Amino acid sequence: MEKRRLGNTDLHTAPLVFGGNVLGWTLDEQESFAILDSFVDAGFNAVDTADVYSRWAAGNQGGESETILGKWMKQRGNRDQILLITKVGSDMGQGHKDISERYILQAVDKSLQRLQTDHIDLYFTHWDDDKTPVEETLGAYQKLIDAGKVRWIGASNLSPERLQASLDASEHQNLPRYEVFQPEYNLYDRQGFEEGVGPLCEKYGLGVITYFSLASGFLSGKYRRSDDLDKSVRGGGIKKYLNERGDRILSALDALAEKQGATPAAVTLAWLMAKPAVTAPIASATKAKHIQAFQEAAQLKLSAEDREQLQEASAYSQTA
Repeated sequence: MEKRRLGNTDLHTAPLVFGGNVLGWTLDEQESFAILDSFVDAGFNAVDTADVYSRWAAGNQGGESETILGKWMKQRGNRDQILLITKVGSDMGQGHKDISERYILQAVDKSLQRLQTDHIDLYFTHWDDDKTPVEETLGAYQKLIDAGKVRWIGASNLSPERLQASLDASEHQNLPRYEVFQPEYNLYDRQGFEEGVGPLCEKYGLGVITYFSLASGFLSGKYRRSDDLDKSVRGGGIKKYLNERGDRILSALDALAEKQGATPAAVTLAWLMAKPAVTAPIASATKAKHIQAFQEAAQLKLSAEDREQLQEASAYSQTA
């Protein structure tokens, strides 16, 4: 399978990254192992998780996803074949987000222990705490890189201003640079990335791996009306998409899916994969058919006309 270079790093990912938020949440350990096996058997290699996954689920405290992933890599003996991505900075019970040096240096060791590895390939600032100087955060990462605990760093959910400040600090103070950015971006949620950090990512050559690539499942076509929202535990987050624009996007996806002999999920992921600014979308899987959609997407070649059709359908305003 095609591998794509992540920004200026020496890391190469298949054109889709597995979203590990489902591990220990909607999938138990045994189910997680089976889905991860199917994912790598299909030719994919990158898994994205975070220390906070899945703290939001009843009975969880955070770290469940990393723990399951660590056990799986240990049992399969495949750590060297996995591009391992995790994150730091979310509220893990301390009551606030934290990207201070003291916190990062403590959190990374806990992640490494759960993941049963001595290094993280790509370590992300998950959320900004809006108070720690960017130089302090980057300085903490320098210590982790020097210690061999982290190879490369990235960021998610930073404002354009804080991302720019971070990139400036890296350039002028000889600090490690965020080489990959992880934004929310999909066929429905376009504006935040395209008019926010997107131009910065392109200007500085940052790799981009998108989250909520299927808009929490909406773009798979599974949810089309209010009655569909109870189909899964994630259904509650779909309501905001059930409107005229959402319907227009699904209609365009349905038409292209029929034309291509593929699923709507595969078409929307292929649209992201074809975006010059995007290295690879992140998508979660809980069933074998989801992995099949990932394979379809990786093989699907949308024409310029196909892509334009999706661009027009997902425009924020329609002209007469």
